[in-house]
Amino acid sequence: QVQLVESGGGLVQAGGSLRLSCAASRSIFPMGWYRQAPGKQRELVASISSGGSTEYGDSVKGRFTISRDNAKNSVYLQMNSLKPEDTAVYYCHASFTYWGQGTQVTVSS
Repeated sequence: QVQLVESGGGLVQAGGSLRLSCAASRSIFPMGWYRQAPGKQRELVASISSGGSTEYGDSVKGRFTISRDNAKNSVYLQMNSLKPEDTAVYYCHASFTYWGQGTQVTVSS
């Protein structure tokens, strides 16, 4: 079993930035983030492998950056140039099997 603890969500104006963090109880990869907006399906935001390979959803490419700290079993999501359509609950995943509790990101226009 793996526990994931997320932090860093909040309210920001359009064009602003937020940084999400996710700490796992042990080393596990890949790790990353999905998001789900009201009335929409959960979608991939970003994911990172043990080798450092990254994958991004089309809607966030060029604006979001995922990174990792292996010593802390943690991944981070730097979100820049935020848009109102980025508003969602963001969920950290580990190996697409374990999920965090979710953190709300709200971008006001």
